[in-house]
Amino acid sequence: MLFNSYAFILLFLPVALAGHALTARHGTRAACLWLGLMSLGFYAGNGLAHTVLLLGSIAVNYRLGRALALGGPRWLLGAAVAANLLLLGWFKYAVFAAETLGLDTGITGAAVRAMLPIGISFYTFTQIAWLVDAAGGRAGKAGGAEYLLFVTWFPHLVAGPLLHHGETVPQFQRPATFRPTAEGIAIGASVFAIGLFKKVVLADEIAPAADALFATGAAQSAGFLAAWGGALAYTFQLYFDFSGYSDMAVGLSRMFGVRLPANFDSPYRATSIIEFWRRWHMSLSAFLRAYVYIPLGGNRRGRARQYVNLMATMVLAGLWHGAGWNFVAWGAWHGVLLGLNHAWNARASAAPGRIGRSIGWGATMLAVIAGWVLFRAPDFPSALAIYTAMVGAHGVGFLPPPRALVLIPLMAGIVLLLPNMRQWMEGEALVLPGPHGPAPVALRWRPNLLWAGVCFALFALALQRMTRVSPFLYAQF
Repeated sequence: MLFNSYAFILLFLPVALAGHALTARHGTRAACLWLGLMSLGFYAGNGLAHTVLLLGSIAVNYRLGRALALGGPRWLLGAAVAANLLLLGWFKYAVFAAETLGLDTGITGAAVRAMLPIGISFYTFTQIAWLVDAAGGRAGKAGGAEYLLFVTWFPHLVAGPLLHHGETVPQFQRPATFRPTAEGIAIGASVFAIGLFKKVVLADEIAPAADALFATGAAQSAGFLAAWGGALAYTFQLYFDFSGYSDMAVGLSRMFGVRLPANFDSPYRATSIIEFWRRWHMSLSAFLRAYVYIPLGGNRRGRARQYVNLMATMVLAGLWHGAGWNFVAWGAWHGVLLGLNHAWNARASAAPGRIGRSIGWGATMLAVIAGWVLFRAPDFPSALAIYTAMVGAHGVGFLPPPRALVLIPLMAGIVLLLPNMRQWMEGEALVLPGPHGPAPVALRWRPNLLWAGVCFALFALALQRMTRVSPFLYAQF
């Protein structure tokens, strides 16, 4: 089941909210059980076998976490983490590993995606963090119902944000969290409407322009204009698709009284690649920093070791996104960029001025777009053909489709000029407010008829365009 479907909006969500209003009167345990069961029902739409796998993972990890919190041996943590990674590796990387070794599996890429349990990367990393912190005495206490809800919480389960137990479990333990309020529903519905609009009206509308470039064989004949049009189309499609899902997740959670962290903070305004990763998929960046980069030594063992740690972390980030050498190369590309950025900062004598920031923004966007080509291309030859076209080696070629000519400037204006969700809501929907200040007063959300009308209009437009259900791009990761 997907958020951008009539079954979810008109059936699942009303039932979940109605049941929540009833069970919340009987305490946090009853509310957690109801929402946990609804989350399992939501996930079961992806297949019964995958749901059984999810439940098995939850049961085993909960018991292991309890044992580690009570002082279990250190080897138990290593075994628990290894078991989670082996489970993830079997479903996500076994075919890739076999093909890398030259073994003919006879399994197509489409078959691999069909077998992959949706959200397995998210719930595996979520539980690994729980285990590590339980062993270190940092996980706190959680009952079975709270842990079940923490892992399965349906707004985040398919494509994030990547939840941390320290942000959510304490909320599940407070009776005030689950008391439905008109304000919470108004805030949540507004954020959900914006997210749905971003997905259905913006991301899905620009998708054909991106698909036209990245279709098998299409890149070989693309000219300069088509290559840049397709690359920019995918750049905006990915952002509006993924940030739209994240907004919907935040909005849905707020409707039930749960505050989630934002996952995006206007990443395409970043003036350096370091800043980009502080703004893009922030929950994954926080996980990788806390559980990979810092344990490897971070920047505490000299500059050379820091660059190695950055590279290792980003290669892992690439592999987390998918089983393919293009994802490894994408991660390595960002590892190199981060190393260069840190080296530049170490030599810079002063903060850049306005001109320097403008140059930094342009260079960052070029690097990010180049990375997205590698991320999206079906293979290395296609990526190379697109890069060749983008530097003009194939000639100017034809203009991108008219739809792209209209949507690309519109989307650029939205991401560069309008407030993001964190600024628009001034922290109302989130665990923490954004670091870049609120939006101008005229553009801040308020619980009034004007904003109700704006959000309803965007929601109605999205419903009208929702003639087909299109999966979220990050659901495949």
